[in-house]
Amino acid sequence: MTLMKVLIAISVFCGCLLSLANAKPEYTKKEGKACAYCHTKAGSKELNDAGKYYKEHNHSLDGYAPKK
Repeated sequence: MTLMKVLIAISVFCGCLLSLANAKPEYTKKEGKACAYCHTKAGSKELNDAGKYYKEHNHSLDGYAPKK
C-alpha cells in the first residue's frame, strides 16, 4: 500500500512539472501561475484574455481583472 502511495505522489509531481514546463519559466516564477492561466490550454501557444493582457502590458498582470 505504501509503494502505491509513493507511485501516485511521483505521478502527480511529474504531471505538475509538465504543466508548468510549457510556459516560460521566468513568467511562471514571476507570476506564480500555471501556463493554463494565460494560455487556452496547457501546451498551447494560443493566449486567452489573461495572456493577451499580459503580453500587451509589458509582461505584467498588474491591474488585470478576470471577467466574471
